[in-house]
Amino acid sequence: MSKPVGPYTPIVRVGEMLYSSGQVGIVDGALVEGGLAAQADQAMANLTAVLASEGATLDDVIKTTVFLTTMDHYGEMNERYLAAFGDHRPARSAVAVHQLPLGALIEIEAIATVSAD
Repeated sequence: MSKPVGPYTPIVRVGEMLYSSGQVGIVDGALVEGGLAAQADQAMANLTAVLASEGATLDDVIKTTVFLTTMDHYGEMNERYLAAFGDHRPARSAVAVHQLPLGALIEIEAIATVSAD
């Protein structure tokens, strides 16, 4: 799991609910190269890692929010999103924003459920 780039917690557990912070396509504090597809894949890998830190997987995700710097990337984002989630279809919102941290093109946050310990 990557170290946060700001003063926040990557994932918070409240009972059986997990709330992830937005994940961008970074490795070792730097954005991956390769445009939207590479950043989306890495953001999903980072999301997978933060979920795993609490014993969850992408199959436990019930809601995501995807932030894009342009809706021109919507189709390509959907391709990468489907590649990560497969047949699992959590509820989702996708919004365009002016800018994202570190100049990222995409950021993904999630809400998941897990069994209480």
